[in-house]
Amino acid sequence: VRGLCPLKQIFHQKGDNTLVFEARFESGNLQKVVKINEFEYQLTLRTDLYTRRHAQWYYFRVSNMQAGMPYRFTIVNFTKRNSLYKCGLRPLLYSEADAKKHKVGWRRTGNEIKYYKNNAGQGGRQYFSLTWTFQFPHDRDTCYFAHCYPYTYSNLQEYLVAISKDPMKSRFCKIHILCHSLAGNLVYLLTITNPSESGKGTERKAVILTARVHPGETNSSWIMKGFLDYILSDSRKAQLLRDNFVFKVVPMLNPDGVIVGNHRCSLTGQDLNRKYRSNVKKCYPSIWYTRNMIRRVMGERDVFLYCDIHGHNRKQNVFMYGCERRQQAKGPYVHPRVFPLLLSKSCPDKFSFPDCRFRVQKSKKGTGRVVMWKMGINNSYTLEAS
Repeated sequence: VRGLCPLKQIFHQKGDNTLVFEARFESGNLQKVVKINEFEYQLTLRTDLYTRRHAQWYYFRVSNMQAGMPYRFTIVNFTKRNSLYKCGLRPLLYSEADAKKHKVGWRRTGNEIKYYKNNAGQGGRQYFSLTWTFQFPHDRDTCYFAHCYPYTYSNLQEYLVAISKDPMKSRFCKIHILCHSLAGNLVYLLTITNPSESGKGTERKAVILTARVHPGETNSSWIMKGFLDYILSDSRKAQLLRDNFVFKVVPMLNPDGVIVGNHRCSLTGQDLNRKYRSNVKKCYPSIWYTRNMIRRVMGERDVFLYCDIHGHNRKQNVFMYGCERRQQAKGPYVHPRVFPLLLSKSCPDKFSFPDCRFRVQKSKKGTGRVVMWKMGINNSYTLEAS
């Protein structure tokens, strides 16, 4: 996708104050804009490719604005009944002028924000609208709006290149190609552990982390980046963890969906986090190879923990979903509630144990968390972040 970003196209004539919208860039999503009046625009998002649903992620560019004027934007085809926009969430804005002049990056913005049921729908599906007003700080600026802080496939590649070029980090972080996605993009696997004396490495237990199976949940990539920043640092605790564990990390399970600006699906139009029981390698390569990699690791060493990182659109806080049987066996295994409880004790301001759930619902049987648990990983979790 690099280099394919279109040139900024200016369609307006001199004196025409119509906003110019663009989303034909990596992770962008916008299908149609209708100008209602001079300062009001109605926006329709593109649903996930090859589906008629999953319109939640948005990321688009706006130019040709007048500073200080009260613009109103309304996105008219959200498909979820509830949203954190009802609880104080605000759209994100990036201004190129503010970034250049004041070193200000993405920030939450917008006034008169409302999320509500509208009169539209398709195929029996009800649509919901998000509306907000905004006054641009600069004339003729170039600005971006997004649902959550963007983290693109190119961002990940640049991050991994920096690791590979770092003489210290590349000693204990090996970057492999797990597989190619449906569109031919690389799915990366990182192995992180300190070099061991010959023959002693197999005693180390494994920790397996994955992220970004749902493209619109960009906060999962930022959490993964935070984890990698920490575990690759020279802090004493990070070194201790690398001495005692082997970390297997798949930082972006669905690069195709990320690139095209999908919210939930891959290019098959399917939710990959329901495909962990599938044996169709051709359609879901990243899932098939991840599951096989984990099975291989389980044959070599004990797996202490598996965690798939997500973002949540409707619940607040950071919390976990785990797996437990109705009658949790009293045996040598640690109870699956212990790890989330420890997390809440060590960072009570960031992690909410009361929001955690441990029931295995029928609809979640194809998820990574449940399939890995059934494969024998007792501490198998989904980490959710608001």
